[in-house]
Amino acid sequence: MTTELSAVDPDTTRRLLHQMLRIRRFEERCVELYSTWRIRGFLHLYIGEEAVATGVIDHLRSDDSVVATYREHGHGLARGLSMRSILAEMYGRQEGCSRGRGGSMHLFDAATNFYGGNAIVAAGLPVAVGLALAAKRTGSDALTACFFGEGAVAEGEFHESLNLATLWDLPVLFCCENNLYAMGTPLASSESDPDIALKASGYGMAAWPVDGMDVLAVHHAAARAIATVRAGEGPVLLELRTYRFRAHSMYDPERYRDSEEVQRWRERDPIDALVAHLRERDELDDDALGAMEAEVSAEIDDAVTYAEAGTLEPVEDLERFVYTEGSSAAIQPQVSR
Repeated sequence: MTTELSAVDPDTTRRLLHQMLRIRRFEERCVELYSTWRIRGFLHLYIGEEAVATGVIDHLRSDDSVVATYREHGHGLARGLSMRSILAEMYGRQEGCSRGRGGSMHLFDAATNFYGGNAIVAAGLPVAVGLALAAKRTGSDALTACFFGEGAVAEGEFHESLNLATLWDLPVLFCCENNLYAMGTPLASSESDPDIALKASGYGMAAWPVDGMDVLAVHHAAARAIATVRAGEGPVLLELRTYRFRAHSMYDPERYRDSEEVQRWRERDPIDALVAHLRERDELDDDALGAMEAEVSAEIDDAVTYAEAGTLEPVEDLERFVYTEGSSAAIQPQVSR
């Protein structure tokens, strides 16, 4: 931690620690639930990357929008979705934030302007551009924070979205979570130049790399970037250099990286680093940390109880939400007899 970053007030650092613990312990419980077949489908964990969502979203206002990837449990929690609604969604219950229809990869919550997960790589970027364009045209000074992995850089949507965001001077904060592996493909094997911030600067926008394993560094960089966007100085891209400690998904045999590499990154655990920082400044003791862990554990237990008591949608609702209300009759195909 640099001198500049260590000046962050104790209340902020404890709030950031609490948020990262919520995300980490929630994801760890999801592993247990998945392993015992209590939740199914695809499951992409955010373990190791908690500093990114926590450090960025802490600065956002309620009228800002958030677009995430399919690895979005952490973004949802940091944005303010209840743990109950997220876990109920993963259980496929109609009490979930997407009524159980989206599952782990498609969390959505209109109340918090969380335009959530998207299973298609890079598909969230044009959505973010659209939301930012809408804000600008309606005179709002709200911005859109768009999270995506470095694998999205290989997609055309990345280049098209950055180009249009700069061309139209849109209020977008692009947050590239560079965890080095697009599924199982190393960044160096897919990009001739792995410097993602440099690619963004080629579109005329401010961009810089950030240590994504240091929540205070992320928090500081996000404050600077958001201030730039809100000042009307155009979009900004942050390349947040991070690492996922777990496999790409629960189905991934993880044969593309060795355990020594994973262990080296685990030694830079963002939660351990912040705990150490707080201890060095005498701002956190064992009792305070224990109380924080107990609070998080109780919240997770409550979410599990809520999700398991949830209900499945009735079969009669199968076609509900397929079309907008009142439009289905007009577009139903006519069958000749």
